Amino acid sequence: MQLKLYNTLTRKKEIFKPIKKNQVEIYSCGPTVYWYQHIGNLRTYIFSDILKRVLSYNNYKVKHIINVTDVGHLTGDADTGEDKIEKAAKKEGKKAQEIANYYLKIFKDDFKKLNIISPDLWTKATENIKEQIDLIKKLEKKGFTYKTSDGIYFDTSKFSDYGKLSKLNVKGLKAGKRISIGEKKNTTDFALWKFSDSKIKRQQEWKSPWGVGFPGWHIECSAMSMKYLGERFDIHTGGMDHIQIHHTNEIAQSEAATGKKFVNYWVHAGWLLFKGEKVSKSKGGLYTISELEKQNFSPLDFRYLALTTHYKKPLNFSLKNLEKSKESYQRLKNIILEIKVDDLKVISKKNNKKYLKEFSNAINDDLNTSKALQVLWNLVRDEKAEGKFQTIKKIDKVFGLDLLKPEKIKIPQEIKKIAEQREKYRKEKDWEKSDELRKKINKLGYIIEDKEKSYVLKKK
Repeated sequence: MQLKLYNTLTRKKEIFKPIKKNQVEIYSCGPTVYWYQHIGNLRTYIFSDILKRVLSYNNYKVKHIINVTDVGHLTGDADTGEDKIEKAAKKEGKKAQEIANYYLKIFKDDFKKLNIISPDLWTKATENIKEQIDLIKKLEKKGFTYKTSDGIYFDTSKFSDYGKLSKLNVKGLKAGKRISIGEKKNTTDFALWKFSDSKIKRQQEWKSPWGVGFPGWHIECSAMSMKYLGERFDIHTGGMDHIQIHHTNEIAQSEAATGKKFVNYWVHAGWLLFKGEKVSKSKGGLYTISELEKQNFSPLDFRYLALTTHYKKPLNFSLKNLEKSKESYQRLKNIILEIKVDDLKVISKKNNKKYLKEFSNAINDDLNTSKALQVLWNLVRDEKAEGKFQTIKKIDKVFGLDLLKPEKIKIPQEIKKIAEQREKYRKEKDWEKSDELRKKINKLGYIIEDKEKSYVLKKK
């Protein structure tokens, strides 16, 4: 089965066809590094990681870029408010780049914990100012820009296809005039370059043909993606909250500058929900990976949870749901680790064609991880299935769940003592007391498996 992806631009599931044979170029909108990234953000990167792994599974060579927004992202959506990095630096009494580097490091650590493959390049906005200025100059030369007292803006009325990604009713927006547009010519116009406010001292600002200032949030993604991937590339990923403004503006400024189609496939991840609504400060659910670890969850418990729902659909999060995923994930690992070493010598070189075909069909159907996960469960439960080990190994290259990696579990001293006492009863053939202690161990969250001359303790 050929790989199919849902393209937000066409609102259709399409057969994927790369621009270059056997090569795929992907750009993912990265973090604004002013604070910790919560699990809602990280769900999006688990999805883009699965996409990358599926492309590799289909024998494509993948080049992947993730940008780092370390300047220009303002607190207001309408090009207003403070720069988030500058604000955080002021609050914490540090340099802007100290703030950016600190939170980027934590973000990268979360990637490792979640088994997310790092991109080929992390590209920072502050290290590509020249490219952003050059792109704005190109837009200016083509007549797409105008100047206001606070910056250089893109005139969306000059770009006939503006809003095609989000199916935006631009005329309806203009007619309503519900949004204060200040000096903007149109409600949808956006800043390409912002002038520094003489009343506020900024740490990060640069000279430009238009005055001292800093780039707008949207221009960085166009400039950096085109610098490293070219004026047209295969796939652009991000969260669905970027569709309406950020990605719509990326398309407008990129295609206005080059006269070419910018991206072939726009693929977006759904929201993480908490109590039925998008995770937010007011509603809750903004856990970080470190906070979940403190509550005795593994980062891969969350990765498993993310795989149980299609990436485009909302994912309902609660600690209760995460606990269920943790139990399922641990049960799956326990079953897989039961495959006997003796059997591996016979079956390790084989793939199970039946299950591998079912898995391929599921994962190539717009990354249907929930269906693919069910295929894996069917495989491990099938007592007659051959080639389990090699097939699981191949499947896990896509899932990234470390399914064949032996766990280093620290068994509490209390559990060890109970197990030793139980072993004593077993040797004395006191089966009643032995069974009582087995149940007790089970209630405390562990499993005891009896071997011929000993026993093994595992976490449930």
